[in-house]
Amino acid sequence: MKPFRIRVRAVLTAVAVTALAAVSLSPQSADARAAGEPRALPAPLAGELARTLVARLDGAVAGAYYDSGARRLVVDVTDRKAADAVRRAGAEPKEVTYSQAQLDTAHVTLDAMPAIPGTAWVADPRINRVVVSVDPTVTGDKLARLNRTVKSLGDAVLVRRTSAKLTRYIAGGDGVFGAKYRCSLGFNVVDGSGGHGFVTAGHCGKVELQWAPSAGAPWIGKTAGSEFPGVDHAYVQYADGTVDHPGAVDLYDGSTQPIAQAADPMVDQAVTRSGSTTHVHSGKVTGLDATVNYPEGTVRGLIQTTVCAEGGDSGGPLFQGDTGYGILSGGSGNCMTGGTSYYEPLTRALQTYGVRLG
Repeated sequence: MKPFRIRVRAVLTAVAVTALAAVSLSPQSADARAAGEPRALPAPLAGELARTLVARLDGAVAGAYYDSGARRLVVDVTDRKAADAVRRAGAEPKEVTYSQAQLDTAHVTLDAMPAIPGTAWVADPRINRVVVSVDPTVTGDKLARLNRTVKSLGDAVLVRRTSAKLTRYIAGGDGVFGAKYRCSLGFNVVDGSGGHGFVTAGHCGKVELQWAPSAGAPWIGKTAGSEFPGVDHAYVQYADGTVDHPGAVDLYDGSTQPIAQAADPMVDQAVTRSGSTTHVHSGKVTGLDATVNYPEGTVRGLIQTTVCAEGGDSGGPLFQGDTGYGILSGGSGNCMTGGTSYYEPLTRALQTYGVRLG
């Protein structure tokens, strides 16, 4: 791996204003689609439309996801009036059983339990359920306690057992090196005074104060802030201050992918991850606002995906095209048999440290 190629040049996300104008809930524009037919949209615009519909239709929307094959936004609704509004906006309505309030209640109830390491849950709008993942370490009294809570929530909750242990993806070896551990650089950022740094996983920043491009090399950055558990992000300031650190996500094939903006993804959209251990892998987003119970503590509000990852990939970037979405936190499985991975939202990390991509 060439040092520090997992980097991103960025601009502010002013694209959101344009996107909202392009997909606003106005009467049907004079386009080629038939009345009430869903319009084809790129994932970022579909995400803006989903947020607009949720705000306008209040409790009648129970989630949304992106049909990447048809390039359509699918919106879960609980009544016909909302379905009509979704059609007029150019999305595809799907009538479902459980409202957003019911799914939120189930999520809150699960969050209120004493944390059980090895478990995670997230609302999946594709099946209109809260899905609880349980790894092989959850047994005995802990499993019985979880099952009692799940049973009290009825069919709104679905339990799935995983074959691999849920863990953070931190390890010793290549990547961005601390004294004992390595992680992966996420995205380069610039603070309000023009100082340069990068964001990575909070559990990395919690255990290492300084970072180098290779084992034993002089350090090039110092951890300036980190949060874990609760959330999972860290900010590292470069030692060379205001020197520009241009770059893009390393695709590990001799090329890079420039990143122009940060955004929140849609469920079911395609995404890609880059990391110092397993390099580049792709998959789909399967949930937003996931709660993950690591042995070290609970993290909430994560992005869940089908992208595989392994130790040392922690902190690496989740992206698609020129849009950055997240910072790798942890997961289960590996890149031989597949698995599930979770990401700190990039937008939350940028807001916390008052930095922008750059």
